[in-house]
Amino acid sequence: MTTPCIITVAITGSVPTQRDNPAVPVTVSEQVESTHAAFEAGASLAHLHVRNDDGSTTSDPDKFARLIAGIRAHCPGMIVQVSTGGRSGTGEERGRMVPLKPDMASLSTGSCNFPTRIYENAPQFIDWLAGLMKEHAVKPEIEVFDLSMLFKAVEMAGDGRIVGPLHVQFVMGVKNAVPVDRPTFDFYVETLRRLAPDATWTGAGIGRHQLTLHHWALEHGGHLRTGLEDNIRLDKDTLAPSNAALVKRAADLCAKYGRHPATPAEARALLGLPAAA
Repeated sequence: MTTPCIITVAITGSVPTQRDNPAVPVTVSEQVESTHAAFEAGASLAHLHVRNDDGSTTSDPDKFARLIAGIRAHCPGMIVQVSTGGRSGTGEERGRMVPLKPDMASLSTGSCNFPTRIYENAPQFIDWLAGLMKEHAVKPEIEVFDLSMLFKAVEMAGDGRIVGPLHVQFVMGVKNAVPVDRPTFDFYVETLRRLAPDATWTGAGIGRHQLTLHHWALEHGGHLRTGLEDNIRLDKDTLAPSNAALVKRAADLCAKYGRHPATPAEARALLGLPAAA
């Protein structure tokens, strides 16, 4: 028997990625179709943004509601995770979709530099957003862009602001944030195991580093994130034709490490989520 690996698909990128790869889905119907193909290829969790017609990110709860409903109709049991990141708005705008009760939502527990701006998450905002997720029984995925965010998440789980066990995503390769560095990655994993031994975690590499993080995460027994939000290429010369193609690559890699793509039911059990309705 092999052990299950949760494959997250982050389906849609920002305006520059949409210009660079026309396979990036923008409209709600395009995103539902792309997510369904990724689901069929082995993804059990979908990380979601919604976009305006010009490709810019929005926190419009109506669009999120239609996207969530479409995925639940076409991808039975798939875990729905919404992004509350800074590209979706400012302040409490970023939590407007949480009352829709997705299964999960992203939560960054600190601020850091991004390529052209500061990804700002003030302590009081983090507490507010975590409280909103707790109120609506939405499990946070802790997006760790540096080590302090990991320690903050463990602190919040310890005092009840986050309902455990934690699920953490280590993000590496964002310009001006933590680079793709193997000793740092190993230290992240070792630190999480020491501080929160019951936690689950995913490795996410940006751009050309996506495949590198797949190997590292599988070696350590973690889970994978792929998709056109993070990476638009199969290799330096080939654009990825779809989210499903990137998911298939991740799914095929699992077997080399004695793993298999988790079914939605297996992924829900691993993350402590209720069974799908």
